[in-house]
Amino acid sequence: MAKSKEVFVCQNCGAAAPKWQGQCPTCGEWNTLASEILAAHPRKQNSVGRKQIDASSSLAAEAITESPRLTTGSSELDRVLGGGLVPGSVTLIGGDPGIGKSTLMLQAAAALNSSGAVLYATGEESLKQVALRARRLGLEAATARLIAETCVEDIVGAASSLSAHVLIVDSIQTMHSDRVEAAPGAVSQLRECTAELVRFAKASGIAVLLVGHVTKEGQIAGPRVLEHMVDTVLYFESDTGSRYRVLRSVKNRFGAANEIGVFAMVEQGLREVTNPSAIFLSRHAEPVPGSVITVMREGTRSLLIEVQVLADSSLGANPRRVAVGIDGNRLTMLLAVAHRHGGLLLQGQDVFANVVGGVRLAETAGDLAIVMAARSSLNDAPVPNSLIAFGELGLAGEIRPVPFGEERLREAAKHGFKLAVVPEANVPKRPPEGMTVRGVTRLNQALDAF
Repeated sequence: MAKSKEVFVCQNCGAAAPKWQGQCPTCGEWNTLASEILAAHPRKQNSVGRKQIDASSSLAAEAITESPRLTTGSSELDRVLGGGLVPGSVTLIGGDPGIGKSTLMLQAAAALNSSGAVLYATGEESLKQVALRARRLGLEAATARLIAETCVEDIVGAASSLSAHVLIVDSIQTMHSDRVEAAPGAVSQLRECTAELVRFAKASGIAVLLVGHVTKEGQIAGPRVLEHMVDTVLYFESDTGSRYRVLRSVKNRFGAANEIGVFAMVEQGLREVTNPSAIFLSRHAEPVPGSVITVMREGTRSLLIEVQVLADSSLGANPRRVAVGIDGNRLTMLLAVAHRHGGLLLQGQDVFANVVGGVRLAETAGDLAIVMAARSSLNDAPVPNSLIAFGELGLAGEIRPVPFGEERLREAAKHGFKLAVVPEANVPKRPPEGMTVRGVTRLNQALDAF
């Protein structure tokens, strides 16, 4: 018989070492190696031959037999998932403590129960605590089944006997498997429990939702192999003190990545925000200097956001460049291009750039709006409230086109904007009704447009 083997596994990256050492040789972290016992199991003898060939299926046959998606009761969650929950899929949801992961899962369990049995397995709370939260959310009449269990084999058995079509595990860090001799939350336990749930989901066609803890850096706790094993990875994001929550799709095998859903945390739980532009967009009663509206793209959604830039005389020898919601290096580059090709004299000015609402502008479509806001603040010349601008700015002063230009213009027209300054290549053949679209190719043309 094979003997059990002791290995030392890094709790940060999951790499295994034959002996203990102070520093992990793979990721370089210190004091992260922990002893784990790998129990030896006899290898199953698989018959190789005609039986495996007969069990195969053609790609065309599997494409025809696609199952319909399950509606979670939340249009924002369905949007992030790519249209709903796919049977047999495994979804991992992470976020900071108290951000609303368990609340969202309980609301989804109550809605999914209308189309079939749902099993909610909790390893962090008692059944009484879950019931109290359901009462606070107004879901005490829901018939979803609850189980307080941390053994993944028992949870899989309960889901099979219940014939559930959705299994929710809260959270994966509290689960353990009898096959691994390690404490719950260890790397080997996380890997084995997730693998067991993935095998169960693929074999039975049951959709599995996993709640995961995050580290102080905001990543899912445990090795990154967990994110490779599951089908979809979602992250909850929120600013400190804000009641708005953004659910972002980082990985999705059944939909678009970087799709977002916006929720508002209220006493009755998470409420959908169907018009996120109204949150991130603050319309001033009168035009103010240094404020320009742009349109950013998140997944399949266009969002209107306000970019603000303040240029003030510097009191020190080295002017400051402060960026909130914008990459600091890109802000410095845009200001250099604005000086060279737009004539903006910002050498002795402190420049502060901010995206209103706590949003992060990660794409290049906001370059033109940032430079226009800087000129507006420097010259104390307000930009009209009815104007939007987007476009990528090159080092030679050219305005480059951005993807989904027509969709951005339609979203702006929907909110009443009348004038748009965009790259020449993004000018549509038929502009949206009531909107004048002005195409530009150089930075000086854009700065003179208003």
